Amino acid sequence: MLRENVSNNKLAKAFSQVYNTQLFWIASFALLMVFAGQLAVPVKPVPFTLQTMIVVLSGAFLGARNGMLSQILYLAMGTVGIPVFAGFSFGPAALFGFTGGYLLAFPIAAFAVGYLVEKSDKLGNVILAMSLGVLIILFMGASYLSLFFDGNISSALFSGAIIFSLWDLIKIAAAVSIYKTVSKKYPKLPY
Repeated sequence: MLRENVSNNKLAKAFSQVYNTQLFWIASFALLMVFAGQLAVPVKPVPFTLQTMIVVLSGAFLGARNGMLSQILYLAMGTVGIPVFAGFSFGPAALFGFTGGYLLAFPIAAFAVGYLVEKSDKLGNVILAMSLGVLIILFMGASYLSLFFDGNISSALFSGAIIFSLWDLIKIAAAVSIYKTVSKKYPKLPY
């Protein structure tokens, strides 16, 4: 019995050491992106997912550098052939398809959100930071998408940004609420 307790204590201590590392949280948010990408409403040409919410949360919780690294890890997993993108797609071709601009915007948006939240995590600043993060994703995604609409930015903005407006306002509100609630109860994640 004593040997079992000692073993459990060692396991708990080891988990605590891993839990408190930056790498653990970077990998955790990359994994959350995988799940968020699979919760998709298949709308063409770009599906509705929860990924933008996870991107802004990664920046807010992990800071600029680690939020960005979590998104780079997510993109790297998909690029090397792990089926992590929406609809379990994978490979470098995903970066050159309809959703490529959105995917490539994820690290930039996470960095921007993290940078602003590191400066101040007051409610107004968090709302502004997360809104900016979502706008970065939408406009980079729509700009890239315009290549598939023969350069017609108006059609790309409608199909790749405007139709997401209400959905993204809901995700921003949820992300702000999650961030403010969790950050009150738990200390900052390591970054």
